[in-house]
Amino acid sequence: MTRLRQRDGISCGPCVAVVAGALLDPAYRAVLSDDHRFAEEQRRVHSTVNRVWPRRLGLTPAGMAHALSQHRPYRWRLARGSRDGLADVLAAVDAGYPVAMLVGNAIPRHWVLIVGRAGEILGCYEPSSGDTREVDLRSVRCARLTGLGFRRPFGFALPVQVDPPVTADLDGTD
Repeated sequence: MTRLRQRDGISCGPCVAVVAGALLDPAYRAVLSDDHRFAEEQRRVHSTVNRVWPRRLGLTPAGMAHALSQHRPYRWRLARGSRDGLADVLAAVDAGYPVAMLVGNAIPRHWVLIVGRAGEILGCYEPSSGDTREVDLRSVRCARLTGLGFRRPFGFALPVQVDPPVTADLDGTD
């Protein structure tokens, strides 16, 4: 089984894009058969979507939406703070779609992937560790995130349209 971790200190975005793509597309998931291929795919995604933006500065929100749109149409939007009901985010997650979340403190710095929900708790894949961590909705709305390295959400990349649920799992089973 591939260790689903970012390949270096600036690859959180490409790693999240690759994991999301694997969740969205079984054929794509089959290509990621080992650690080397997983790392190479992160490198490929990073160079493909960051043609103008310097790679050392990570993946932009538009770059993330573009990378995810290779599997189905995605868009990005800014977080709206404490008044954000997150209805579109929750609808996507509840339908089985991964949602990328850009987090930081004073500036956006790190991508994570919302992969599930149980009531008021989100399951967030954190690419630097490869772990899925629990985050409560209130902490997303109030910019008090814990366990993700940064406290504040800045934006989300989510499907343009939410269809019936997809049923993929990180372990490769459907």
